[in-house]
Amino acid sequence: MIDNFNELISNAKTVGISGHVRPDGDCVGSCLAMYNYIATYFPQVEVHVYLEPIPNIFKFLTNSDKIEDATTVVDGTVFDLYIALDCSEGSRLGEAERLFEAAKTTLCIDHHFSNSGFADYSYIIPDDSSTCELIYNQFGKERITKEIAECLYLGIIHDTGVFQYSCTTEATMAAAGYLMAKGIDYPKICTDTYFAKTMIQNRMLGKALLNCKTFLDGKIIAAVITAEDMAEFGAQSKHLEGIVQQLRDTTGVEVAVFLYELEDGDFKGSTRATGDVDLTVITGEFGGGGHKKAAGFSVNTNDPWSIINRIIEMVSAQFKELGID
Repeated sequence: MIDNFNELISNAKTVGISGHVRPDGDCVGSCLAMYNYIATYFPQVEVHVYLEPIPNIFKFLTNSDKIEDATTVVDGTVFDLYIALDCSEGSRLGEAERLFEAAKTTLCIDHHFSNSGFADYSYIIPDDSSTCELIYNQFGKERITKEIAECLYLGIIHDTGVFQYSCTTEATMAAAGYLMAKGIDYPKICTDTYFAKTMIQNRMLGKALLNCKTFLDGKIIAAVITAEDMAEFGAQSKHLEGIVQQLRDTTGVEVAVFLYELEDGDFKGSTRATGDVDLTVITGEFGGGGHKKAAGFSVNTNDPWSIINRIIEMVSAQFKELGID
């Protein structure tokens, strides 16, 4: 943990908070937990949270309406302290990177293996389930309100797949149990933000499943969603959440790969593993990163299946090293 964490906040007049681009549950949960913590215990501090637009399902969190757009901040703005959460490198902050770099002091709390420590102060534990679990430990139980608990619980369930991923530990479950005891509506959080799907989401999942392909005797599964596919159903990138996990859950699959086209023509890649394949090695070839069993990347290509073929080659090489037939 960061021993002078509360001191860093109390000594600042202005604090900025940001997470990674295309914010997911752990990113949104950790950023709003931090915002609510500072607003509650350091009312004298002017605090701002900057994120790209968040999914509507996360907007029940307290002070989600306080989220701002970093592009509206004038050049030359200097925060006393800037906190990066659930972000492995400065470039992943998107438009907020310039605010982070201009700040007098910077802090990063993250659980990505690829994070080399780009802030003045870092709290990076790759083995922890989520950034929200790290923040839970940093805040201390006695300072976690019901509002903060909702944020942290959201992040934990999203990065553990509601406690089904291997990153879930006894400590994760203990933290979740304490957060549940704060009076949060945890069944509703799980159902409404993780399991429930809109009709558009179901149709995009169906599209991906119908078009998916398997390789290496079913050990690898891959699917691609193009901009044309998304336009057919009026879908946005937020409607593709959960597809790679569903692919991964296919019987016999060791590695799942899912690519979808972004508005700028690039493709966003997501990978998941059930076995011992190290996905950070594979996604690192494309400038990406993440965790051993869950990693992502972005790539500029006109042929997404050529990228998948390259991934198959790298996974196959790891299979040989691991003795997997």
